[in-house]
Amino acid sequence: LLLRTIARRAVPVLRGHTVTQRANVSGRPPKDAVGPMETVVGIGMFSMAILAPSGWILAHLEDYKKKD
Repeated sequence: LLLRTIARRAVPVLRGHTVTQRANVSGRPPKDAVGPMETVVGIGMFSMAILAPSGWILAHLEDYKKKD
């Protein structure tokens, strides 16, 4: 009975400090236009981030197959 009473009083206090998350969604066009050079650099960086590790693994596949 005592533990139940303590739990009932403690739960609202513990849950009272929750942080509500809000998404920053905007339906407006961007303030500054993204130029073609920025687009090429951005797509290039994303491509390198995805393709470089897999290319490294494929280039060194024979090294990984060797049993030392």
